[in-house]
Amino acid sequence: MAPYDNIADKNAQDERIKFAHRLLNTGSELAAFVEQKLGWLPGTAEYDSFLKGSFNFGVVYKNRESGEKVVLRFPSTGTVHAPWREEKVRNEVAVLELLREKTSIPVPRVRCWGPAEEGPCQLGPFIIMDFIEGVDLSDLMETPGRNKAEVPVLNPNIDNEKLDYFYEQIAGFLLELSRLEFPRIGAISKNAASGEWTVTDRPLTWNMNELVTLGDHPAEELNTTEPFERASDYFLVKAKQFKTHLERQRNVAQDDEKEAWDRFVARRVFEKLIPVYNVSDEGEEGRFRLFCDDMRPTNMLVDPETLRITAVLDWEFTNAMPAQFTADVPCWLLLKRPSVWLDEAKPDEFVRLFKPRAEQFIRAVERVEAREHLGAGMRPLSSQMTDSWESGRFWFNFASRCCFDVDEVFWEFLQGEGRGEGMLDEAERADKARFVKHKMEQFEQYRKEREDDERFAKKE
Repeated sequence: MAPYDNIADKNAQDERIKFAHRLLNTGSELAAFVEQKLGWLPGTAEYDSFLKGSFNFGVVYKNRESGEKVVLRFPSTGTVHAPWREEKVRNEVAVLELLREKTSIPVPRVRCWGPAEEGPCQLGPFIIMDFIEGVDLSDLMETPGRNKAEVPVLNPNIDNEKLDYFYEQIAGFLLELSRLEFPRIGAISKNAASGEWTVTDRPLTWNMNELVTLGDHPAEELNTTEPFERASDYFLVKAKQFKTHLERQRNVAQDDEKEAWDRFVARRVFEKLIPVYNVSDEGEEGRFRLFCDDMRPTNMLVDPETLRITAVLDWEFTNAMPAQFTADVPCWLLLKRPSVWLDEAKPDEFVRLFKPRAEQFIRAVERVEAREHLGAGMRPLSSQMTDSWESGRFWFNFASRCCFDVDEVFWEFLQGEGRGEGMLDEAERADKARFVKHKMEQFEQYRKEREDDERFAKKE
């Protein structure tokens, strides 16, 4: 896994802490805001708890009279690129409305939302949604006794009957998502006049936010201002983003010339592999599906008594995307993301542990499909998942969504016979001396700047 820009990461975390302090110092103003927006009687909104996520902070309020609970949630500055906060909120509200209208996936009801100018205490755009009780699904799946500072890992001794029950519920959700078709790649919205759902805006993705906040990629050079008509166009823009990221982030290759060149090769060859792994343009015009980058057990709540999933949360970076993304077996089946295994130099161990869980999940999808009696001519999602895993498309799709992981994924799983430096054209090979010199000079500048930064000196 390529490193984050530590200086940018520190700046983001400092900004996030400042935002959290501002939020916590608002006193009774937020409670009064909730009362006014929801029509509660003055003085009935009682503080219940504070919620902290990767991209959001939330405050839970309880109505003293009715007992109902709601969450007032704000996208954090720092971890969310500031100019995109309202876009992020608007997109998530639309997705939640669609899911409640078109699927049985349990998601919170949005009570109201608004842009920054309508929000309280100059905290930015907001959502007020129902608070749903439950425990994190990941808590019921992970290895017992984990140090909370460590990344959760699937309990290798988990009861398979219980795991199958979780898998079947999630398989049902994915089947519903796979049936929601859209004409383009991008953010969804509802036509006020016709009531139809369509795609009118660019896709705002988790990867874009990571590139800009942690990877030194200029926001104005992302080349995503409109929806995409074809998956191939989308993948080509992703490849260009990967190349710009490699050029711009000063510490992405540290001071290792070979690592710098390996990353150059990986990102150039990734672009050349698009015709090999892109199957969303093969006579399937209009076949784009709703896809959520962050749909994983950590964002699912479960009733601990019945083991039913009561809520699927955090749909902020959800868009209509290439259909092949929805046709992947979930990458979180071991809880710990594939990128972490690669960063620990354990790709073989990942595959050894992941493959049987992937097969188990696909069997769960097959059982759900059998119960739902798919119509004639519909290719089963389970079959698509099997094909994606066996063909290696799973890894291409994963790499295309993860700017910091594309290099390791390429060398471990996509390189293949003849896929390497030999695939570069003459101009790309001739650029080696310029590129390596550029990266070494960049890192030296970065290293000096980091050494002069008192925040790192204090930590170390």
